[in-house]
Amino acid sequence: MYYVKNVRNGKEITDPAINLAIEYHLLNNVVLDEPILLFYINEPSIIIGRNQNTIEEINTDYVEKKNIHVVRRFSGGGAVYHDFGVFCFCFITKDDGDSFRDFGKFTEPIIDSLHKMGVEGAKLEGRNDLLINGQKFSGNAMYSKNGRMTAHGTIMFDSDIEEVVNALKVRKDKIESKGIKSIRSRVTNIKPYLSDDYQFLSTKEFRDRLLLNIFDVNTPEEVKEYELTEEDWKQIENLSEKYFNNWDWNYGKSPKFELVRRHRFSIGSVEFKMNVDKGFIQDIRIYGDFFGLGDISDVEEKLNGVKYDAASISEALDETDIKKYFGNITKEELVHLIY
Repeated sequence: MYYVKNVRNGKEITDPAINLAIEYHLLNNVVLDEPILLFYINEPSIIIGRNQNTIEEINTDYVEKKNIHVVRRFSGGGAVYHDFGVFCFCFITKDDGDSFRDFGKFTEPIIDSLHKMGVEGAKLEGRNDLLINGQKFSGNAMYSKNGRMTAHGTIMFDSDIEEVVNALKVRKDKIESKGIKSIRSRVTNIKPYLSDDYQFLSTKEFRDRLLLNIFDVNTPEEVKEYELTEEDWKQIENLSEKYFNNWDWNYGKSPKFELVRRHRFSIGSVEFKMNVDKGFIQDIRIYGDFFGLGDISDVEEKLNGVKYDAASISEALDETDIKKYFGNITKEELVHLIY
């Protein structure tokens, strides 16, 4: 495995638009003979899931007042808050056809490393969360393109949990599905659970210790690295401008919708917003924190202009691989939700 530092001209990058561009560049343009590992720490920001409606996920007034970055990523899942007390890990590898949605495969090295540092209760629970004592300290997501895939996640090491509460909106159905009453009782930092030897680490020092554990080495010099070139940086900057620094990508334009159909399945929330004109579906958009392999706009195109009745909707989805786009739900469940 190769490790990639997000450092340019001796300075570590904390801009989330650049860090996500590095990740996307490594997936698309850097093919090595072994998997790639990328770590990064972002300045205060909200990272939105690929299929989410940004405005409905953030407290806009608070985000603007605090100058918090809002950036959409390519993977599904929910919105997460980053600050200097959160660090992100990213594994990039060949998509072998069996690993997508297998979060255990990619979180195991993280969990094993945490166990070595005294966090013995850390484990994967549910779809994609790492928990300790029933509290979440890490959320994970994936995306795949051209036979390669990214599995990435966050670790709340020493984050300001009040800022998480202030910056994000969390839907009532999501909280209720976890059997809890508030964000504060749902999340935790991992630092208090580290053994005494690691209690005084900064986020960066914790990240560096975790790196040595994952590579099973004693010094940073023993870690195999791929160093980003000036050509790499040129492409990274282009990707940042095209996507992660682009308002249309991060927020997106959408019409006002007269019909909203939403349900929380085991694979996450799925929401259809649409207008119906003279009995036909118009302007349909699909949102949610599910994990899909395909571009959800493919499904939107199949449904746009379809007669708004169950039979027509079902027929329009006949040739669609529902599990590819949404996960383990059926066409019948989707039709029932829409209609």
